[in-house]
Amino acid sequence: MGKKGKRDKKGKGAEKTAAKLEKKVSRRARKEEEDLEALIAEFQSLDAKKTQVIESSCPPPSPRLNCSLCAHPERDELILFGGEYFNGQKTYLYNELYIYHIRKNSWAKLEIPNPPPRRCAHQAAVVPTAGGQLWIFGGEFASPNGEQFYHYKDLWVLHLATKTWEQIKAPGGPSGRSGHRMVACKRQLIIFGGFHESARDYIYYNDVYTFNLDCFTWSKLAPAGIGPAPRSGCQMTPTPEGNIIIYGGYSKQRIKKDVDKGTLHTDMFLLKAEGAGKEEDRWTWSRLSPSGVKPTPRSGFSVAAAPNNRCLLFGGVHDEEEEESIEGDFFNDIYFYDLGKNRWFPAQLKGPKPEKRKRRRGRQAEAEAAGEEELQLPPPRGPLEIVKEVVAEDGTVMTIKQLIPGAAEDKDRSGSEEEEEEEESGALGQPVEPCPRSNAMVAVKHGVLYVYGGMFEVGDRQVTLSDLHSIDLHRMERWNVLLEMDPKTQEWLEESESDEEEDDDAEGAEGGEEEEESSEEESEDEEGEQQHPAVQPGEAQPQYLARTEPYWLRLARGHMGPEAKDKKVLKVAHAMAKTFYEDPL
Repeated sequence: MGKKGKRDKKGKGAEKTAAKLEKKVSRRARKEEEDLEALIAEFQSLDAKKTQVIESSCPPPSPRLNCSLCAHPERDELILFGGEYFNGQKTYLYNELYIYHIRKNSWAKLEIPNPPPRRCAHQAAVVPTAGGQLWIFGGEFASPNGEQFYHYKDLWVLHLATKTWEQIKAPGGPSGRSGHRMVACKRQLIIFGGFHESARDYIYYNDVYTFNLDCFTWSKLAPAGIGPAPRSGCQMTPTPEGNIIIYGGYSKQRIKKDVDKGTLHTDMFLLKAEGAGKEEDRWTWSRLSPSGVKPTPRSGFSVAAAPNNRCLLFGGVHDEEEEESIEGDFFNDIYFYDLGKNRWFPAQLKGPKPEKRKRRRGRQAEAEAAGEEELQLPPPRGPLEIVKEVVAEDGTVMTIKQLIPGAAEDKDRSGSEEEEEEEESGALGQPVEPCPRSNAMVAVKHGVLYVYGGMFEVGDRQVTLSDLHSIDLHRMERWNVLLEMDPKTQEWLEESESDEEEDDDAEGAEGGEEEEESSEEESEDEEGEQQHPAVQPGEAQPQYLARTEPYWLRLARGHMGPEAKDKKVLKVAHAMAKTFYEDPL
């Protein structure tokens, strides 16, 4: 009784401290939010002028982050809503609605009257009710300079059959927040965590709310047991039994004035619904200790439900916080979590299987493919992670991670080396996988994973992606490139100290770049170009560059920016590819 009493007292003390902090943050944030409400109202007045539904074919969406991507519950479509874009000086917010037609590999823009206000870092979930519904809660609006934030606490539903937006006004819901997680489970929406931020303060949450989709009412749960610490950006997965799994996430705390310490959470919890799961006292937290190969610590990863009672984790970033800077290692790997076996394991690309082998094995092997996948794990030799640093000519250090598949991939290969080279150079002339990134938008439809956009950083520059990749989660053979990003459309404006300096930069940017480039080329000529020879048209390319040229060119262009000269980009791409394909492992 004594220990339990101490724990209860400690828990109540923590609740009081959190409540005081929330009041403090809310009080200081109220002034900022009042300033932004006028700007939001101005945007809404523009949206109010839309009086009819217009669906039109369009180019792919412009680069954006922290939007939502959901699979239509009945059609072969993906639904993208909202998001933000930062060009180095200004933040843009969106409330646009895009439809990706999977079979046609085409985009359409859907304009519907009275949409939710512009936002990012919200959450969306789809349910099959009445031809399909898309539910959206929370998120944030930022001032153009990115220094003020408005956190939404509104709930919206898009009726997909009738193409109408509806705001659901029900009392007792969560406070305004972003970075939270929301899933649809057993005729209810369940929301966990998130954060609220003002210019000077912030608070992270670990509360749980449910919204009943039948009677449209909110309930705040009070689960028994010890639950996760406050966090945002975690994995939240419903189970077939109606339980909830929480993994990972990020939070930070102030250790002294103007000094914050970030935490990458790697723990896992189960929120179990006992009985019907409708009463507040029928939910219980418990800690899970999964087996297998767990994901390396990271934030900004993406999560989706996967076939065979699994969920998946894609990408992310691990920030190394130094005294004066933060260096990030970005990932493009996939981890599966088996809900039934409580086990993590890394995904492995098997590669396309040769026709000869298919004929020899017959149809029976194809029917047993799902069973074989489990038997092949863990493989005799797991994937090998290689971390390389490439120094660009401007001194920028680029950290690149690559997973080299293990022996499981080698088993499926047959034929001569020439045939393999021919197949890779022909069918895989495009990038064979998404480049490492964080905050990608993911969705699964018919067992196929779709990865849209995301971001990575080079120094102070943020590269926002808008490419689209897919991979069949049943076969796990190869990535397919559905949409490549044109790096030339990516703008980045450096911060300037005065308006006069901005004008000078705008007027003289190209000339300055040319002068800098010409001086660099002269110095390169003096040093000789044998170290990283530029490949001229018609010349035979080195094997390591010929096999992966488009991928490395895109990656180098993304690191260096669209304004970089082609000759310089090619030399950096050459060095990056050479780092992986010629250096001994």
